[in-house]
This record gives sequence, structure tokens and C-alpha cells, in this order.
Amino acid sequence: MARDKPEAAAESEAAPELSYREQLDFLNPIAQPLASRKLTRKLLKCIRKATKQKQVRRGVKEVQKFINKGEKGITVLAGDTLPIDVYCHIPIMCEDRSLPYAYVPSKTDLGAAAGSKRPTCVIMIKPHEEYQEAYDECLEEVLALPMPL
Repeated sequence: MARDKPEAAAESEAAPELSYREQLDFLNPIAQPLASRKLTRKLLKCIRKATKQKQVRRGVKEVQKFINKGEKGITVLAGDTLPIDVYCHIPIMCEDRSLPYAYVPSKTDLGAAAGSKRPTCVIMIKPHEEYQEAYDECLEEVLALPMPL
């Protein structure tokens, strides 16, 4: 039993990464506005920088709590989360409080960008002077995305 673990870990690491286009096949119907490939890369990079400064809120409960408290930031949601009932209220909360939000195709990539081995379905990036330029660039592009009807 203990010997099976390293083999299973090796198999999961050997599995090829899905490309952006392949990840789009797994999106759920509410994943709008979806970040482009370029914006997804920028958002994940900004999340990595924010994680180093401990300026990230991760997970539905934590993000929901801080949205309710009035905290500002960019909310990034994973488009391949099922069931959608888990987090379908987050975009509505963001719209009510005029917070920018966008979907990226993969919860695995989102979790990895936040320095976690576990997939994460929602992350809030808070502004900080250490990565302000990257944050502002992401914010500008997220605000330019067409909002769903």
C-alpha cells in the first residue's frame, strides 16, 4: 500500500498539462467573462506575486467573507468547477459591490498559482505596492472584458 503512493504521484506528474484550448472543453455554462490566454497568464502571475506578499484570499468561504466585509480586489474564479452551485453566488456578490471578476479555465492552475497542491475554485487578489504595476495591468484588462447579460 505504501509503495503504491510514489508510483501514483509519478503518474500524476507525468500526465501532460492541458493547453488553454483543451481546458476550454471543461468549462461550465456560467464561466463568463472568461479571461483570454494572455490575461489568464497575467492573472496567474499576479496571484503568484500576491501569494508571496500574503495578499490572497483563497476558497469560497474566505472570499465570500471578505467580499461581505467590503474588501477590494480582483476575484478570479475557476471555470471548470462542478457543481456550479458551490460558487455561483460569488459573481453576483462581486457585481453588487462593483468588484471586478473573471474566470480562468482551470482550478488546478489557480490552486498551483496560489502555492497550493490542491485545486482552488476562487481567489481574491488584493492590491499591494510590491506588485502594483502587475495588479493595475490585470485590473484594467479584467474591467475591459465584456460582462455577461
